[in-house]
Amino acid sequence: MDRRADRRGEVGMVTAETAVVLPVLLLVLVGAVAAVTVVGAQLRCVDAAWEGARAAARGEDAAVVAEWAGRAAPAGARTGLTGSGDEVRVTVAAEVQPLGPLPWRVTVVAEAVAWREPAAGLPG
Repeated sequence: MDRRADRRGEVGMVTAETAVVLPVLLLVLVGAVAAVTVVGAQLRCVDAAWEGARAAARGEDAAVVAEWAGRAAPAGARTGLTGSGDEVRVTVAAEVQPLGPLPWRVTVVAEAVAWREPAAGLPG
């Protein structure tokens, strides 16, 4: 049996295996990038909600709360403010496109609650 013929067959096998595995690795990479994008947006929404809740607890009006939350939130995020009794609640929601131009969208939402400071007025 010719050893060179055996090696040529093995080289072809490695090429075929690589051709099969490469798309799977690419899919895993795309999934990981999408997951990091969504988690990053979620964390930004959490930070934005806390910023807004702190501003509302100090007695700032709704426009200032939205501005503070908007600074930390992802682009295009929506901010909501509710308050009852001694607590204020800020909700930040954002729609994220983790795969860039592809039409798949994920909505991430975060909410933060804070107690009003004793000297603070009611937010408007």
